[in-house]
Amino acid sequence: MTISPSRVWFDEHSMWVELADARILGVPLAWFPRLLDATPAQRNAVELSPFGLHWDALDEDISIEGLLAGQGDLTRPGKNAA
Repeated sequence: MTISPSRVWFDEHSMWVELADARILGVPLAWFPRLLDATPAQRNAVELSPFGLHWDALDEDISIEGLLAGQGDLTRPGKNAA
């Protein structure tokens, strides 16, 4: 079983990540302040890697493992989801 992301999309309050094994994860944008504050164009500039998501212009990296563990932005104290 692989945890690689195959697709990412957003709605007003959430980020949705489809994994290569067809699971879909939904997480609140509030977990990731950089994404919450980003424009739709900035959010859509995501790069998929075998183990996560990267936004170069936003300096944001999110691991699929972390999403599965229920972790939010670990770089900002007090803003973690877990």
